[in-house]
Amino acid sequence: MPSERPLDRIDARILRLVQSGERRTVSELASAVGLSPSACHRRLRALEADGTIAGWAARLDPAALGYRIEAFVEIGLAAQSNEALSAFEAAVAATPEILECHLMSGHADYLIRVAAADPADYERIHRERLSRLPGVSRMVSSFCLRTIRPWRGYVVPEGR
Repeated sequence: MPSERPLDRIDARILRLVQSGERRTVSELASAVGLSPSACHRRLRALEADGTIAGWAARLDPAALGYRIEAFVEIGLAAQSNEALSAFEAAVAATPEILECHLMSGHADYLIRVAAADPADYERIHRERLSRLPGVSRMVSSFCLRTIRPWRGYVVPEGR
């Protein structure tokens, strides 16, 4: 769980830069925020250690990987017991085609996101993966026609 310590302005600038997706060396990052490379490296490690930086990853282009369809699927469960929720969540964690899963309030119990190569691939995922998740009583799929604003990260507060 991330630290609840307030961010200072330099930490906030570091976070904005590393979240931007532009690759930078520690030296380049240090120069951009006005620190020495060693001081910048210490701050990065501290932000990792306290959980503010949860990990490092590259953003991949789904089309380059052959994924042409993205679907958001609302899932309703037959039961709401702790056992039913835990069984569903464990099965989701073991299903590689599920890119994201969120426990929701409102109409759906869960919202999941999947990517597929084409309609036949989505049908396969639906039949072989989603419909076999434990406790599912209802699924409603919505397909992304076009992404207007892709995920680019969280708004980082200014810092003190």
